[in-house]
Amino acid sequence: MSVLRDAAAHAFVVDIDAPELTADDRRHLERALRLRVGETVTVCDGAGSWRLCRFTASGLDPADEISVEPRPTPSVTVAIALTKGERLDWAVQKLTELGVDEIVPFTAERSVVRWDSGRADHHVERLRRIARQAAMQSRRTWLAQVADLQSFGEVAAIPGAVLAEPGGGRPTLDRPVVLVGPEGGWAEDEAAAGLPTVGLGATVLRAETAAVAAGTLLCALRAGVVTSGTESP
Repeated sequence: MSVLRDAAAHAFVVDIDAPELTADDRRHLERALRLRVGETVTVCDGAGSWRLCRFTASGLDPADEISVEPRPTPSVTVAIALTKGERLDWAVQKLTELGVDEIVPFTAERSVVRWDSGRADHHVERLRRIARQAAMQSRRTWLAQVADLQSFGEVAAIPGAVLAEPGGGRPTLDRPVVLVGPEGGWAEDEAAAGLPTVGLGATVLRAETAAVAAGTLLCALRAGVVTSGTESP
């Protein structure tokens, strides 16, 4: 893992055996990160396999064998109701940086934002690009998956789902799928769907803040940074 952190940059490639940068990624490395010929880059297939390469004038020169990082378990999912403006973009970026495995945008009954059916795919693709860029920045070897837009009923049916709700119980890896509703709160039928609830703190949070709080807590529990009880880790 120190190699991943210490390399000058991190990028995703289609073929880990014969890695090639996309034109956009090469421009980003050269112009935004000011990467120079001879510096090291870790490349990854987004499914745990990665290797060290040298950045060259013509592409990438593999400098080490392929390593494989196991997928973290259990898988952590945060489903977030559609939010205004760029708040959802920000949430996807931060959830990816934290290590959340799947991010599911959904429409709740009280969602103010509604995606036109003809534009939903466009919005989701934008979120996937944001997640990919955030995974490069945070040196992830497993890409976060951004699901297609779903309904409340669909996300409520995901095994292990819980509702984020003030006064709920502690987040737990026994139920690693947290549903974060709109800022108007859950509608009566959503709250009565029979799902357990988890609390994310003593204050009232914006939807995107609640999503990041849920991701932070679950990923910290999974990494052993915090424990679910009162004992010292």
